[in-house]
Amino acid sequence: MIVEGTHTFHVSAEQLWNYLMDPEVLAKITPGVSQLELVGEDQYKTVSKIKIGPVKGAFTGKLHVIDKDQPHSFAIQMEQLSKIGNAHARVDMAIKTIDAQNASLEFNGKANLSGLIARTGQRVLSGVANVIIKEVFSSLEEHIEEQNIT
Repeated sequence: MIVEGTHTFHVSAEQLWNYLMDPEVLAKITPGVSQLELVGEDQYKTVSKIKIGPVKGAFTGKLHVIDKDQPHSFAIQMEQLSKIGNAHARVDMAIKTIDAQNASLEFNGKANLSGLIARTGQRVLSGVANVIIKEVFSSLEEHIEEQNIT
């Protein structure tokens, strides 16, 4: 499964980088994540609950932030395991400065799925991935607005 796209945020590239590197912010804005625990430099233990149509399950796994070039780019490498299947993914992220107060986030990644979640169907999973991405971006926008108010 391929995920890719671009989203613009009303913060500087450096501020966007800082939000995306903050595990508390990431846990807050990512749907289904109940735990994001730092276990080493740029390495996290994750616990999440996902529902894809009639299929739902709890996932545990690892997330590594790799290939960091602050504030321009980084990649996320994930391994998520559950009774309903496994997911291995890598997503490359590029932060582009639009102007002093705006930056875009470009992402491009691939996930390899196995088990029941893989049999759910590519079309369903792509739709779910797009919904989750939109929720993450919307939640990050809300978080940014909250920070600008205080």
